[in-house]
Amino acid sequence: MIESCRGLVAAWEVDHVGHFTVAYYHQRIEDAGFTVLEALGLGPTYTRSERRGCFTTDCHVRYLHELRSGDIYHAQSGVLSVEETALVFGHKLFDSASGALCTTVTQRVAHADLATGAPIALAAASRRAAEAHRIDWPEPPPERRPRPRGDEGFLDGVLDTVEPQEMNILGRSSLTHYVHRFSASGGHLMAAFGMTPDYMRTEQRGLSTFEFQLNIAGPLRPGDLVRVQSALVHVGNSSLRLFHRMTNRHTGEEVATLEQSGVHLDREARRSAPLPGALRAKALAMLVRAAG
Repeated sequence: MIESCRGLVAAWEVDHVGHFTVAYYHQRIEDAGFTVLEALGLGPTYTRSERRGCFTTDCHVRYLHELRSGDIYHAQSGVLSVEETALVFGHKLFDSASGALCTTVTQRVAHADLATGAPIALAAASRRAAEAHRIDWPEPPPERRPRPRGDEGFLDGVLDTVEPQEMNILGRSSLTHYVHRFSASGGHLMAAFGMTPDYMRTEQRGLSTFEFQLNIAGPLRPGDLVRVQSALVHVGNSSLRLFHRMTNRHTGEEVATLEQSGVHLDREARRSAPLPGALRAKALAMLVRAAG
């Protein structure tokens, strides 16, 4: 593995639950991915000269140990598989002070033409470089679950416009801004069954995410009008699973989806807590059916 990212959690990167915001984890994931790509000869330098790049299409993220304001971290990365027109990376994010493993990430990037998005086969030299950085990856694969069908049960959570400052070096929105929108939409969904901002402040509760399954089907460009809708697909004693979908409001095309699993968190004890009966009953009434 190669060291791919190192830094510190800034105070403004911490959410209402008191730990590193999931959107900023994805900024570090993107940074780590670009570091690996540069090591393979496919990074920013290659992108500028060849007008080709590697776009993230999927991320499976497991949050194992929280990082809080002021914590220091570093990431180590390697290659898990080499496809005809894509690569799969594995990243591990560590608390640098304690050595604790905080996060594991599987990131798939597609090699494509920068202007059209058309997939392009990886050159032999790039494939050899990727094979030289292969690593063992004992982490469990994501559980593939059926998606919700239809529109019933989905609530509107975000309607906004993509800004120029959201773009990364590939000229499309960075992962951070996809996830910020999904998080905002989740807030609207949770408020609908009583897990409102006021409830979370008063009761010292929150949602602590332990898994993401992110899929990106298309880019966000400056000026795009974006809509995010969210639905509940699982309600346990303390666990929740939310399904978010993002569409381009102008074209109607699906841009990205996110399956988010988390627990109702006691913010003082820093552990999961059962959902109050009234909230859980409302949440169960909002559950949507999945295909199959």
